[in-house]
Amino acid sequence: MRKPWAKFPFGRKKEIPAGLYIKCEGCGEMVFKKQVEEKLRVCPACNYHFRLSARQRIDFTLDQGSFQECDADMTSGNPLEFTDLKTYPDRLKEHQERSGLKEAALIGHGRLEGKPIIFGVIDFAFLAGSMGSVVGEKITRAIEMAIEERKPLVIVSGGGGGARMMEGVFSLAQMSKTSAALARLDDADGLYISVMTDPTMGGIAASFASLGDVIIAEPGALLGFSGPRTMWHAVKMKLPEGFQTSEFLLEHGFLDMVVNRSDLKPTLSRLLDYLPVNAAPESPGQPDQAQASSAQSKNSHRK
Repeated sequence: MRKPWAKFPFGRKKEIPAGLYIKCEGCGEMVFKKQVEEKLRVCPACNYHFRLSARQRIDFTLDQGSFQECDADMTSGNPLEFTDLKTYPDRLKEHQERSGLKEAALIGHGRLEGKPIIFGVIDFAFLAGSMGSVVGEKITRAIEMAIEERKPLVIVSGGGGGARMMEGVFSLAQMSKTSAALARLDDADGLYISVMTDPTMGGIAASFASLGDVIIAEPGALLGFSGPRTMWHAVKMKLPEGFQTSEFLLEHGFLDMVVNRSDLKPTLSRLLDYLPVNAAPESPGQPDQAQASSAQSKNSHRK
């Protein structure tokens, strides 16, 4: 008599927990999320730099707990009473709830490897990082703080929305406003380091992001005024390979350096050592020797 087949205790197939892996937008591979987080949200396979929120950028760049935000409650009005599918105030409220921010820009005081700086960051998650009147005002106030307190200014840009159409000419005016403030910082022999991240486009790229004494970008970032598709329709020409990437712009002299995220903080620290901003002299109008030396070092870098 034939023996019945032995019964094996097959269990249910174990499912992979949700959120364990994420898909890399650069190489398309599924990568272990923990490894990505350990590398400051950089793909371990292809070095693709994922976008960061403003809070993440502060945590990765500044000394822990050193950031003190300024003008945190400043929000946009609705001067044009703009409405499309939603009213402008309703759209702002939606993005405030989604991002946890009042506006696309955060500014404040912080320390970078012990060095006091004025720090600003643009968050793409808030209306694509577009530059409305509040963003322009916050950036201008950060510049004015750097002038007043004679501290280095570091701004990390990551806005692809350009001017905020809901504010019309009020938004466009922020380009000249921030640029004029940076001219005053330059006259005061201040130091401004601009860090461009993916994407830095539109009015932000055409104003304060491109006016740094030192301009740094993360690898593979999309940088420029208009996107590649818009540029192609405008000029009707095939664009060069890698056009508007940080590597292309470094090769053509628009950037000073392209720096991996893991190296950004020590690189900024070295630049702050190399290009110091000294406290205001005791006698107004009589710069001390250290201040004159700082200005000479900075001017030689610009040349």
